[in-house]
Amino acid sequence: MDIASTTPTDLDARLAARLASLRAERGWSLDTLAERSGVSRTTLSRLERGETSPTASLLGRLCTAYGRTMSRLIAETEGEAPQHVRAVDQATWIDPETGFRRRGVSPPATGLDAELVEGVLPAGKTINYAAPAVQGLEQHIWMLGGTLALTVDGKTHHLEPGDCLRFRLFGPTQFTAPGPTNAHYALVVCRP
Repeated sequence: MDIASTTPTDLDARLAARLASLRAERGWSLDTLAERSGVSRTTLSRLERGETSPTASLLGRLCTAYGRTMSRLIAETEGEAPQHVRAVDQATWIDPETGFRRRGVSPPATGLDAELVEGVLPAGKTINYAAPAVQGLEQHIWMLGGTLALTVDGKTHHLEPGDCLRFRLFGPTQFTAPGPTNAHYALVVCRP
């Protein structure tokens, strides 16, 4: 299921507006975006109207269609980009389906190619991404707590606190927090 029934947040409302503007900037119809993203026209319409919150998987498909990282999409919902962002002011998005929490640590900036993100995936939850937002996207995952089973290019890596995995994205990925505690990690995303 790609849509959660939770009440949309203020960030969800800004995301909805940004998604609608991205589609309008390209002159795409809902049908065109549905074809490019693999997300139903009805779901896209509900998202753009802010009637529902997107899941991580759905946002991943939309980011792929628009050629943006999730960090960049979320940063584009913020106002003027400062160089210094206090922890309490960093944008945090919660996946309504899994409870995955994603906090954009890096101040949003245009023209810079690296982003730092904090991720917390609840124990027992899995997120699947069908394709990378940008082919060849470089990522570094540094485990801060818990364990994570990360499948990249068909190979599963079992990460524990202190471990770091560096890779480029070309295909689907799967993040699983096997438990018994949440998977807590820092993610560095670098555009190719």
